[in-house]
Amino acid sequence: MTGTNFAAKRILLTNDDGIDVPGLQVLEQVAATLAPEVWVVAPEHDQSGTSHALSLHDPLRISEKGVRRYAVLGTPGDCVVMGVWHLMAGQGPDLILSGVNRGANLGIETVFSGTVGAAMTGMLLGIPSIALS
Repeated sequence: MTGTNFAAKRILLTNDDGIDVPGLQVLEQVAATLAPEVWVVAPEHDQSGTSHALSLHDPLRISEKGVRRYAVLGTPGDCVVMGVWHLMAGQGPDLILSGVNRGANLGIETVFSGTVGAAMTGMLLGIPSIALS
């Protein structure tokens, strides 16, 4: 992602507040202006404060909510991993956007944020990722 040479074809969206929150809907509208293919893989329920957690002992359940729109019974990190390695397998995202968070992530709260944790998970997978608060 250098300068103005970056053009996304596929963007993965997630958050920590849940799939049905207004902030994610706004992010979907913005992302649709940036890339022709937008995927949403977000938690089924609020996962605020889960940081970089992944579900290790509970099964992950995925439910389809629309075209390229999925809810995961798991953490924001689970959503990124499931989106990149399972749902978008073979044609992963060029960019991950996490948010728009319902509250501010400031100071030490940033360490605990599931919104930031999802972006960090994307970064650890080698995908440019941005958390939006």
